[in-house]
Amino acid sequence: DSGAVRLRVPDDGATVVHDVIRGDTTFAHVHLDDPVIARADGSVLYNFAVAVDDLDAGITHVVRGEDHLSNTPKQLLVLEALGAQPPVYAHLPLLYGSDGKKLSKRHGAASVQELRDEGYLPEALRNYMALLGWGSADDETILSTEQLVAQFSIERVSRNPAQFDHQKLRWLNGRYMRELSVDELTERLETYTGRSGLRAAVEISREKMQTLADFWPLAGFVFDGPADDPTAREKWLDEDGRAVLRQVRDALSELEPFTQEAVQGALESLVAALAVKPKQIFQPIRVALAGRAISPGIFETVGVLGRDETLRRIDGALKS
Repeated sequence: DSGAVRLRVPDDGATVVHDVIRGDTTFAHVHLDDPVIARADGSVLYNFAVAVDDLDAGITHVVRGEDHLSNTPKQLLVLEALGAQPPVYAHLPLLYGSDGKKLSKRHGAASVQELRDEGYLPEALRNYMALLGWGSADDETILSTEQLVAQFSIERVSRNPAQFDHQKLRWLNGRYMRELSVDELTERLETYTGRSGLRAAVEISREKMQTLADFWPLAGFVFDGPADDPTAREKWLDEDGRAVLRQVRDALSELEPFTQEAVQGALESLVAALAVKPKQIFQPIRVALAGRAISPGIFETVGVLGRDETLRRIDGALKS
């Protein structure tokens, strides 16, 4: 430490951190070393620099993680030595993953941009983040940004660590997506995917999506053709499945008018005529049209594809 500059801490007394979340925390001077505030080469250290920078910038409130609480008495001593009024401090509880450990990259997305890339809506993420360690007076879960601004009070933030639950965030994001109009959701999905002309597929997929990233795996087959899922083909396009597809083709080829309602009536009539469970009819159709065992509703899918494309894909499945 030769040539370093230290801040002299009084031998007696204590420095008290007044925190709007955690209350008062007392740091007895007898337990504080004289902190180095500048190295021998003249470069200053964090606790000195941040206190002077806050003072110079006119910072009135410092809101940060509780892992910085131990730095605060050193910064208060710097401000006291400068004869300056300290800002208001609020030390937030840390975020933990589902395993009870401090949130880190191993728990998934580590930045707002990564969450945006994963298809989360900004307003849903704001809602979820605000509820981590804080709750409205009436315990509402769905709160618009305007409601959050009006109701938020930092004094209501809990002292206890909050758990970042990706599944709850997905659920909340799905709620927000379903509250968007079809046109608004389509606009966001076209921006997200870089594709256009998605409206019809969005309309039949919206109930099954929780993030924007769910759309293409669910409905991309409408535009790109059936996916290649050998497991689905093996399970649903065996001889029984192909026999069903032939009857489905016959039922749809002459159907007039070819509307979603008419398609539903025709397929439900086929289920009744064959005395089988609906999935024994619908799953072979789904695999023929989408290439997978998961897709939007089968009546809606046939309606969006139209008669010619539906029959072409059924023929392709029968020949494969």
